[in-house]
Amino acid sequence: MSEEQPKILPMDIKAILDLLPHRYPFIMVDRIIDYEAGQTITGMKNVSMGEPFFQGHFPGEPVMPGVLILEGMAQVASVLAYLTIDAVKGKLVYFAGLDNVRFRQVVYPGDQLIFKLELIKQKRNIIKMDGKAYVDNKLVTEAQLLAAFS
Repeated sequence: MSEEQPKILPMDIKAILDLLPHRYPFIMVDRIIDYEAGQTITGMKNVSMGEPFFQGHFPGEPVMPGVLILEGMAQVASVLAYLTIDAVKGKLVYFAGLDNVRFRQVVYPGDQLIFKLELIKQKRNIIKMDGKAYVDNKLVTEAQLLAAFS
């Protein structure tokens, strides 16, 4: 892992797009608001009614799909990996597994998701992180994420 922490905060969408391969409509993070090299990262997503998935999930009762909340967590986790693990630079980070996933509250248009990720361990090309998502300081989703890079 890198020892020197770059001055990145706040990291806007342009800087995020420089790191992540994701593009509209699949970018699930708008800003990085906190970061501690090799340890933790906090990202934010403003959930808008303009998101294309709300057309079908669900008509008349728009609810953000849980899998997309998990994707947002994974994207924030990837930013942490790209910023602090030298071996990840220039590689793609892939989901490898999810454990202890819990959806505790529904996320609606107009909500602001705050993703908090903590690096638990990294061994060779596998990264394990603890992730939590909040709306208005209430836990809405939590999971342990495994990622592989190659």
